[in-house]
Amino acid sequence: MNVARVLDASLLDGPLPWVLTVAGALGAAWLLAGRGRAWWLRRVPLALGIGAVVAVLVTVVVDLVWRPFPDPLPVSAVVAVGVVAAAVGLAVLGGRRRGVRGRAGSVVALVAVVLLAAQSLNGVYREYPTLRTVLGLPPVDQVPFTDVALRVPLMPAKPGRPLDRAWTAPADLPPGGVVTEVDIPGPASGFVARPAMLYLPPAYLTSPRAELPVLVLMAGQPGGPRDWLDGGMLAARLDRYAAAHAGLAPVIVVVDDLGAPLADPLCVDSPLGNVATYLTVDVPAWVRSTLQVVDDPRVWAVGGLSSGGTCSLQMAVNHPEVYPTFVDISGESEPTLGDRARTVATVFGGDEAAFAAVNPLDVMATRRFPGTAGFLVGGAQDPVYLPQARQVLAACQAAGMDVRLLVLPGGHTFEVWGPGLEAALPWLGTRLGITG
Repeated sequence: MNVARVLDASLLDGPLPWVLTVAGALGAAWLLAGRGRAWWLRRVPLALGIGAVVAVLVTVVVDLVWRPFPDPLPVSAVVAVGVVAAAVGLAVLGGRRRGVRGRAGSVVALVAVVLLAAQSLNGVYREYPTLRTVLGLPPVDQVPFTDVALRVPLMPAKPGRPLDRAWTAPADLPPGGVVTEVDIPGPASGFVARPAMLYLPPAYLTSPRAELPVLVLMAGQPGGPRDWLDGGMLAARLDRYAAAHAGLAPVIVVVDDLGAPLADPLCVDSPLGNVATYLTVDVPAWVRSTLQVVDDPRVWAVGGLSSGGTCSLQMAVNHPEVYPTFVDISGESEPTLGDRARTVATVFGGDEAAFAAVNPLDVMATRRFPGTAGFLVGGAQDPVYLPQARQVLAACQAAGMDVRLLVLPGGHTFEVWGPGLEAALPWLGTRLGITG
């Protein structure tokens, strides 16, 4: 058996999702199977009631007590929790009526239902395209950072002239870029970030090396830098762009702006972490000192999805001298922990003026940004974030920015986020000087 082939089989398309669906349905049928009125009139309703109660309790704890996310749990996640809890109830209640083999069969059936519930959620959010991503294994194109040459002869970019008009791809141009993991410290900010992920395009891997622009990317919350590689299929999307442009593409630096999967320091300097300083001082300093890229903020961009999109807007508005170009995919109209009162109290010590001083819509109401440009993306079936994208678009345009909005089919999922970034690449390539 080819292990790599199994690890990279699609969990979103092809036969595997159907296999999991059939197995889950058979598992549910096995767990429901029983004899007698007592089973159908007492035990089955009891198990279904257990599922409903667990789903409600989880919703109350997460949405009203714990509140780790600004948005409530999606209905699909609540249903999946209820189905799994009901399946556990059926397995326990039915196990008393079955022998050893029957109980073993119930365990197998329960596992099949759990896998079906997980697959159903993954089919909605499309975060884990393969078994490799589920297991957290390195992408096939990932290499140690020590394998990347730090300094080679450089073909410098010429101001005012697109790279593709001066660049000639060498005969040994790699067919694709590479991905690597690095630690980006925070000496100025003190922020402790998780490892970042880099995408280095083919033109960066040659000698001479093209002097390329930079895109700093962020994922959503909960999440981390790997999300862009897994659900976002970042490398494949950039490889396609590079293949159409003689190996040229931005150097992508996917950074951690959270500190932990469930943390949410809101991309500002606060007691929760000096994230703004990390993104505007520490990350650019590390990139410029470590990588051979264009040392000109006019060809640097920042972007992200969901809360990372909100953060990219915050960086562009509050630090246009560092990031005059941004890509905001399904971001919010303002940084939030769920509502403004909680946000101001938790992050800004109750100081409304401190919040307004960094809130993009408030800042844009009093300043103009003629040198800033942005690309907004929203999902047509996203009733929460698409209206906010339209609000951001109007505010940006009123503040003198060159901003556009692309609406793609889908909701608040990777169905929009990955394709959204790929759709932005031609615009971004021209803005960052790769194409004319």
